[in-house]
Amino acid sequence: MKVATWNVNSIRARHQHVLDWLDARQPDVLCLQELKATTDAFPFEEVRECGYEAAVFGQKTYNGVAILSRHPIKQVIEGLGDDDPQARLISAEIEGVTILSAYFPNGGEVGSDKYAYKLQWMDRLAKLLEERFEAGDDQVALCGDYNVAPWDDDMGRPGEWRDSVLANDTVRGALSKVASVGLEDVVRPFHPQGGVFSWWDYRGRGFERGNGLRIDHIYCTPALAKRTIGAMVDRPERARKSPSDHAPVIVEFA
Repeated sequence: MKVATWNVNSIRARHQHVLDWLDARQPDVLCLQELKATTDAFPFEEVRECGYEAAVFGQKTYNGVAILSRHPIKQVIEGLGDDDPQARLISAEIEGVTILSAYFPNGGEVGSDKYAYKLQWMDRLAKLLEERFEAGDDQVALCGDYNVAPWDDDMGRPGEWRDSVLANDTVRGALSKVASVGLEDVVRPFHPQGGVFSWWDYRGRGFERGNGLRIDHIYCTPALAKRTIGAMVDRPERARKSPSDHAPVIVEFA
C-alpha cells in the first residue's frame, strides 16, 4: 500500500499537476492540503477518470484538505469535532486503515494570535487522536503538512529557522505531544542523517539555494509503522514549472 501526502497550494492552480502525478506515481492513497477551494470546486470527475475516489473538505480561498483513494473510502469525518470554521482535517477508513489528511496552522509569527491558534489546534488534535486510540483504532496514518520541522537537520539552514514558528522548542514540544498519543514518524528512519526536505520557500529562491525544510510528514501507529518498507520525498515534482512550494512525501507499506 503506497500512501502519499502533498500540500498543493491551490488545487485550481495545480489540478493538472495532481492528475499527472497520480498517473505517474499511482499511489493507493493521496492526501492533499491547502486546496484553497470549496468542495464543489474540486475536480472530482477528472480525479475519477484517473481511477480515484475523493473525500474533500474544502474552504473558499484558504485551507482545504482531501483524501484520494484507489480503494473504497468509508467513514469520512470532517474537522476536529468542534465548531472551528477552518477546514484543516479530514479522515476516512481505507482498506482497514484510518487515514487523516491534516493541514496544521502555520502560526504566522511567535506571539501572534495565529501562533496561539496553532498551538491550540495541535493540542485539540492530540486529544482527538487519544480518544480514537482509546477506542481501539491501531491502524492509523496521520498525513499532512504539519508546519513543524522536528529536528535541526530537517532544515537546510537551521540558523534561519530555529526560532521561527516552524521549528522552535514550543512547537516541537506540541508535535511531540501529538506523537505521544501513539504515533511514530515513519519517514525519518529511512533518512536518519536528515537533509531531506519537503518545502522550499518561493521567496529568495529557496529551492535553488537548498534552503528547505521537512515539514510534511506521515506519522503512524506502531502496528502500521512496522509495515513500512520505504519512504521518500518526490523532489523532482518541486522542480516543475509553476510548482507548489511543497513536494509530495511517499510512504510504502507491506
